[in-house]
Amino acid sequence: MLEYLRNAADKPVAKILIGILAFSFVGWGVAEWIFGGAVGDDSLVRVGNTEITIQQFSLEKSRELSNMTREQQRAFYTDPIAIKELNEKVLSTLTTQKMTENHANDLGFFVTDARIAKEIRSFPEFQLEGEFSTILFDNVLSNSGYTEKAFAEVLRNQILRSYALGAMSLPISVPDFAVNAVYDAKYSQRTIDYSTVKFSEFDVPDPTEEQLKEFYAKKPHIVPEQRSVSYVLISADMEKPDSYDEGYEQAIRVEDDIIAGETMSSAASKNKAKYISLGTFDSANKPVDPILTDQMITKIFDMEEGLESEIIETKKGFIIVRVDKIIPSHNADFSSVQKSLVTEWKKEEQRKSAYLKANELLINLNETGNLRDKKTVTVSRTSGAPTDVLVSTFNSSLNTNMIVPSSDAFYVLHIEKEIKPTTDTKKMADTRKETQNMLSREILDDYNSFLIRKYPVKINEKIFNRFFDK
Repeated sequence: MLEYLRNAADKPVAKILIGILAFSFVGWGVAEWIFGGAVGDDSLVRVGNTEITIQQFSLEKSRELSNMTREQQRAFYTDPIAIKELNEKVLSTLTTQKMTENHANDLGFFVTDARIAKEIRSFPEFQLEGEFSTILFDNVLSNSGYTEKAFAEVLRNQILRSYALGAMSLPISVPDFAVNAVYDAKYSQRTIDYSTVKFSEFDVPDPTEEQLKEFYAKKPHIVPEQRSVSYVLISADMEKPDSYDEGYEQAIRVEDDIIAGETMSSAASKNKAKYISLGTFDSANKPVDPILTDQMITKIFDMEEGLESEIIETKKGFIIVRVDKIIPSHNADFSSVQKSLVTEWKKEEQRKSAYLKANELLINLNETGNLRDKKTVTVSRTSGAPTDVLVSTFNSSLNTNMIVPSSDAFYVLHIEKEIKPTTDTKKMADTRKETQNMLSREILDDYNSFLIRKYPVKINEKIFNRFFDK
């Protein structure tokens, strides 16, 4: 392959590749460090009849990591959520690519060695003073970890994907009637009459205790599940290997003491670690503490009462978390919420009174065609009346009468007439482009669904869990 390339004299052809090899050749080997030296030829995922191997996954992840700055990489290594998101992103990218390559092969597309040679000769990374340099080519491949065969295969697959997806990049011709329909729907206006009946217009006396109890029986207040949590923090500079190792050894000693029967506080004191009690809280009202990330909250509320976690890495060091007590969700005691119930009860009574009045207005409108205390306005889909009124106006037919509920009022609505928009050249052009983009997205979604059906994805659970189940 390389010999053919060196002897080729044709000029480079225009690139039609999709995002071809947009990465810098640095940071090689990072994936192996992260994955703990995964070896073997086991497949990670099977797509149709082809495989995505651990090595392919590691390579793609290394490329993603190499695009990060050193500061971003350091922050990344100590953020489990970021690692998980990158793993999922890389696997999704590889799976999508493999499905497209499978389809290109099934369609009979073929990429010759001559085409690969021409494309490689046109890479700026391999050129010296405007000419292809075999020395640069060899050095770049050597530094990146690619063999000539592997690099040619990556490039070949890029071109195959461009063949299979080429039609997707062509502009879609949208019929004029469709553009006009979208334009009319977007810019048309309507004239409406509406009357507002606010809840606050009605005076309601304070409820009796009996009324409150009856109200609470229908709408009890639920106290969410709460947990009493404590943890031991073994501080360490996670970016410095010596501090990391020392902290981890200290964390193991703390863990051993806890397993041996010591309390967390005494184990922390014995090993010069920090013991912290977070008290009792629910998942939506957590105390202010740097370790309580969303991922940590999820973990805490998955743990059983009286058990400690494994050693967990954080930006501050190593921690061991314990769920001391679980208080299941339950109905709040009536006496504890009685005062707050008064406001809820009165608003509910106001709402009932407001609805009765709105219903009277609607009945009169239906019988006489007149709406008392009305406001007549011309509205668009985005302005001219309260949002709830606008939504109902454009979701209903002309000459409709209705009651529109809102958070603090009822609106009695009559839809009088529709006003077609005048033609605006720029708006019409923007609408056509918007419609084209919308159809393109739908076609791509359908195409992706077709590929998923034709090339089902099967996961090697054993290998997959090694990478992702952390």
